[in-house]
Amino acid sequence: MEPQSGIRTWQWVVTVIVIIALIIVGVMVFRGNDNETPLIPTDENPVTIDNNTAVNRIVMSDQYPGNVVYISSVQVAVDSWVAIHADSAGLPGKVIGSLSFKAGINPGKITLTQPMTDGSTYYAVIYNDIAGASFDVTKNTPVKDSKGQTVMKIFKASSSVGVDFKG
Repeated sequence: MEPQSGIRTWQWVVTVIVIIALIIVGVMVFRGNDNETPLIPTDENPVTIDNNTAVNRIVMSDQYPGNVVYISSVQVAVDSWVAIHADSAGLPGKVIGSLSFKAGINPGKITLTQPMTDGSTYYAVIYNDIAGASFDVTKNTPVKDSKGQTVMKIFKASSSVGVDFKG
């Protein structure tokens, strides 16, 4: 009987040492660096967002022809607009619909002023919200990514998008 209790004592000692070591490692890993900038804005570290370098994107698929464009999500750093353009010789042309999006990640449904036609190409473009309460293509400017390219999603109107279409 004596050897078994000695083994059990030894197992308990090793288990306690392993648990203490795991706690110490966990504290060191999750404590982080005390010299890091706090995530909460203060007067010493104000938050400024440059919409031209922040992550801005549109997630959507091809659309069923009609008067509505469904956007799965729009990610914008600041309040912005998404405008739907008809194709003009391979470039965004006439604006046929727009919708304002709050900063963050949001889904959307844009009603168009003219229906999309089957097989045609369209462009969803993110614009800065500088014109006020309504979208104005002459005042709002397209948002650029870090490479200086306009943030947009090219899509087609197709009657074959299928039953699983979600926008």
